[in-house]
Amino acid sequence: MSSDSSRRIQVPEKLKEVLLQFSIAFLVEQPPDVIDYAVEYFSKLQAERPSVTTTDQSTDDQQSINSQEADAEPPVMQGTRRKSVFAEAYDPEADDDDDGATAVFPKTDEQRARLVESVKNVLLFRSLDKEQMNQVLDAMFERKVQPLDYIIRQGDDGDNFYVIESGIYKVYIDDNHINTYTHTGLFGELALLYNMPRAATVQAETSGLLWAMDRQTFRRILLKSAFRKRKMYEELLNSVPMLKALQNYERMNLADALVSKSYENGERIIKQGDAADGMYFIEEGTVSVRMDQDDAEVEISQLGKGQYFGELALVTHRPRAASVYATGGVVKLAFLDVKAFERLLGPCMDIMKRNIDDYESQLVKIFGSKNNITDTR
Repeated sequence: MSSDSSRRIQVPEKLKEVLLQFSIAFLVEQPPDVIDYAVEYFSKLQAERPSVTTTDQSTDDQQSINSQEADAEPPVMQGTRRKSVFAEAYDPEADDDDDGATAVFPKTDEQRARLVESVKNVLLFRSLDKEQMNQVLDAMFERKVQPLDYIIRQGDDGDNFYVIESGIYKVYIDDNHINTYTHTGLFGELALLYNMPRAATVQAETSGLLWAMDRQTFRRILLKSAFRKRKMYEELLNSVPMLKALQNYERMNLADALVSKSYENGERIIKQGDAADGMYFIEEGTVSVRMDQDDAEVEISQLGKGQYFGELALVTHRPRAASVYATGGVVKLAFLDVKAFERLLGPCMDIMKRNIDDYESQLVKIFGSKNNITDTR
């Protein structure tokens, strides 16, 4: 490599984006083997990539990438070493504080609405569920600045992420002015993940107000929430008789693959005749299973906490055999998509096939015969 100190290696924006999303997924799921997880993650990413590629980026992604100018990957120089990432250790299992975030900083409804609007396009926050996002917004603290105050300095360790509520701020790299924020914008979000030097300096041009979030609080919220979700799902899955055929580590993998979904009373969850996209485990509430018969829907069963539905169409590779509705209030479900189903529930397939016979017996009791019942196999 040339000894010219002005020579820099430019890190492509697309590479930053991909690695950032991978880092978020890794932090949330906490897999035991990083290499195996990386292979699975990027293989899935490649499989889901559209067949037609384009050099254009969406407006939302471009806005998020632009907001990272003040905290981008620092240039790699000869004779320098990049600082470590994820340096601070946090063990959610050892943290028995049930309060979640370390503090809640009051905000007016107007301030909170502006914060939500400011961070909605940040790639890092797109992985957060509603509860996590509320905890993050609660934990953001106020910082008042005066003219000529330095918010961050190029080369310093990055620890805080900032959202601008008011004020004018100038961004410099190597003393060269490259950007100006005027009463809106955000910078420093990569500091929530990486322990690395700031790549730019941000200085206040006027007095103003910032909302800030530190890395440890953010990671604590993110990881604690993910840990609680896994423990909750492990307890749920342990109560499902069918899953007794799985080893403990297989149930843990299944818990990590589940996605929370909520439905209001009377809302339809799946529709008879639709293609199957996954199965559901009931976390809370009850559901009604109904089948079309003689131009009307007939209830064939009700299911409650710890039970599951939607697996029939995945086993038979046929359209949904019945519709399912939320009943008795809000219903919370854990959803397993079809790819994860096929990958993780192989050992349970024989049990689910036997359940088809029980299902058909139920239909005979309700309708008297199978003559007018759609073939469920």
